[in-house]
Amino acid sequence: MNLIYLHGFKSSVQSIKGQLLKHYCEGLQTGQMPPIQMHLPDLNVPPEQALQQVSALIEHLGTANTALVGSSLGGFYALQLAAKHQIAAVLINPAMQPWTLFRQLFSDEQLPFAVTETWSLDHPQLDALEQTAIQNYSADAPILVLLQQGDEVLDYHEAEAFFSQPATQALLICETNGNHGMDDFAEKMPMIVQFLMAQQAGTARGIV
Repeated sequence: MNLIYLHGFKSSVQSIKGQLLKHYCEGLQTGQMPPIQMHLPDLNVPPEQALQQVSALIEHLGTANTALVGSSLGGFYALQLAAKHQIAAVLINPAMQPWTLFRQLFSDEQLPFAVTETWSLDHPQLDALEQTAIQNYSADAPILVLLQQGDEVLDYHEAEAFFSQPATQALLICETNGNHGMDDFAEKMPMIVQFLMAQQAGTARGIV
């Protein structure tokens, strides 16, 4: 299985959760289960470019054996890409309306906001994010959503409400306490991998 980890805003390929998941998957390389190839793309580019970049990677790897894990802004990306490519995904404290969040964090005087030396976030990019967002998730590809009510950056109610819609095909786990970084992520990695491996096995049998 190919597993693509999508990091959050102002994070990088060295994301703590991404590296933890990478090392965990490397430790599973035994004869007891199929190997997992981790991919950690750098998403410190304009959102539209990030989505195009990961979409091209999914098409290159093939949808039959590719899954996504996304955190925060990466969770938003993962949701859009899972819907587009009909692949399984795990979302960790996902940003549901990142355009609103960034406009709250950065005033008009602060935009464009220099995220890296080569990328600045601006109003047109936020407009594009809003236009990209799907309004509901009724795709067959399964999604596991991990929320923590102690998230100090995002209002967990937004994701809870979105994934509680009747047509949404998602497994939602909402825990009390916690934080945006989900410090107990390492404890959840076995569940995440088992969920995604089960979906891949089901797809291979023609069962989604």
